[in-house]
Amino acid sequence: MNKKLTIASALVVASASFAALDDGIFQLWVGAEGSAQVHTGLDNGSETSGYWWAYNDKLDGGGSEVQWPVTPGNDYDDTALDPIIDHCKGVCGTAVLDKGTLSYQPFVGIGFNIAGQAVGGGDPTAADASSWGGLCISYTAETGPSLELGLGDFDSEIGYANPAAGLAKASSIQVKSLAWSDFKMPSWYKEATKITGPEAAKRLVAVKFKLQTSDGSYKFNIAAIGPYTETCPNGTSIKAVRSASSAKAILSGRSLSIAGIKSAATAEVLNLQGQVVAKGSVDASSTLNLASLDAGVYMVRVAGKSVNFTNKIVLK
Repeated sequence: MNKKLTIASALVVASASFAALDDGIFQLWVGAEGSAQVHTGLDNGSETSGYWWAYNDKLDGGGSEVQWPVTPGNDYDDTALDPIIDHCKGVCGTAVLDKGTLSYQPFVGIGFNIAGQAVGGGDPTAADASSWGGLCISYTAETGPSLELGLGDFDSEIGYANPAAGLAKASSIQVKSLAWSDFKMPSWYKEATKITGPEAAKRLVAVKFKLQTSDGSYKFNIAAIGPYTETCPNGTSIKAVRSASSAKAILSGRSLSIAGIKSAATAEVLNLQGQVVAKGSVDASSTLNLASLDAGVYMVRVAGKSVNFTNKIVLK
């Protein structure tokens, strides 16, 4: 369900210091800024962390699904949610819940992996997200969702009674900040193997926005998500970020600069196969030297505290 990017050896660019995204810093994701990826700061080197995906109850006998407002997919993955994020200024859709033969309430969910898939392929790996302190989220939902901490293989050991925090139904943007201690296992779980929210944060695999209730259709939108120590924006500031954003990639020959950024950010250059072929730290005055790259079309992905966007460039 995740966008899978092939690993490439990042080129060391001459005019900027090399900067990996696995610096432990979770950068506030705002859907209005248009980025398809949540930069968790904990990528395992696979370059697959932070891409949104959807899941549902169909493997257990349910008939639930998410109906998207536009068709998902990009050049690399038919399930990628980039078009949805562009359309909704967040991750939005309609949760169509159908219990089918389930013995419990039906569900759908939207999530992203913290560290990404194992290098070389395989299941997503865990990372220690304790430093985030918890999570903040801005959202709307026609039924009360929950934020759930995905723990990979350990989910089955605890009967899928994952630590979670309930969120209120919200017809307009609701902003909620949750410390790791706010995430608790459900009250129905009575087994001996238990895990607290802070313990789960140390072995976190995924963050999941889950809608589970009786049959019906429920609209939702995830507008922003970030660490507990960050202030998630409300609806007004989300719109302001979109309208005020003027950051863009500028190519002069084989020198790439980023205009309109206020502080240092990470820039990645990807070829059309999704390979990261250059990466570096940039600010308003620095450039990346792309002289080593072949002529062709590339995507530039820029992420920082105050910026998050993707541009296309053409090298000649």
